[in-house]
Amino acid sequence: MSELVFKNAESATAVKQAYRKVLDLWPVPRSEREIQTRHGKAFVISCGPESAPPVVLFHGSQANSAAWLPDIAAWAARFRLHAIDMIGEPGLSEHVRPELEGDTHAQWLDDVFGALELSHAGLVGTSLGGWLALDYAKRRPGFAEALVLICPAGIGRQKNFLLKALPLLLFGSWGARKVREMVFGPAPKSLPPQQQTIAGLMDMIGKAVKPRVVAIPRLSDTELRTLTIPTLAIIGARDALIDSFDTRERLRACAPQAEICFLEDGYHFLPGHTGRILEFLERNLSK
Repeated sequence: MSELVFKNAESATAVKQAYRKVLDLWPVPRSEREIQTRHGKAFVISCGPESAPPVVLFHGSQANSAAWLPDIAAWAARFRLHAIDMIGEPGLSEHVRPELEGDTHAQWLDDVFGALELSHAGLVGTSLGGWLALDYAKRRPGFAEALVLICPAGIGRQKNFLLKALPLLLFGSWGARKVREMVFGPAPKSLPPQQQTIAGLMDMIGKAVKPRVVAIPRLSDTELRTLTIPTLAIIGARDALIDSFDTRERLRACAPQAEICFLEDGYHFLPGHTGRILEFLERNLSK
């Protein structure tokens, strides 16, 4: 069912092959599982000591678990990590896109967590993965021990990004570069080899995948207030997709326990917080 995610079967095959090559760069020993659920297969990468506190990683839209490569070595030294490819995205899970409203994604994760024998975990999610973490935490109280939300959807107002992006795309490669800079910020002059490989995969995904053009459900004030667990939110003032100022104010009002890292020069892509997140998880997860 790749036509629901990819523009054509050829691009689906190319992205999967490239993703597999990137996974060969995983910096610690890992296991891989394909879990059958009521909503299709789920692909999970697990690593770190089996007796360590569990942490589940949710990547963002138009991405897969390769996005976590820069963080894995540090986090896996302290936690048992489970990186899950989200359904409906260019990973190795099912290429179906259920409605974001309703219980479907929570049911899917119920089946995944049951197969992994997880009754609790810290949840780390970026962008749409932040929404997935929030949605599961609100629907399954008691599972999430702590939340790390990186430029999360589901709290602040969703901006009409396409309104700004579509005119730029009429200008070919120059316009595409400008759109990319709106999301990721100015491109660095050079990248380490590992980052170059990941960036190459993400560029391929950007050309091969049909973007989600949907309104992402936001938690109500009441739902946010029920999430009293330790929370770290890392957000950027220049986020082109989500109103980060709205995210900050709603967290301050409805989740006063949340630690908010508000980056004045931050975009929607916020790398480089491996240590900050590790310290937060070490403070707040069961030993």
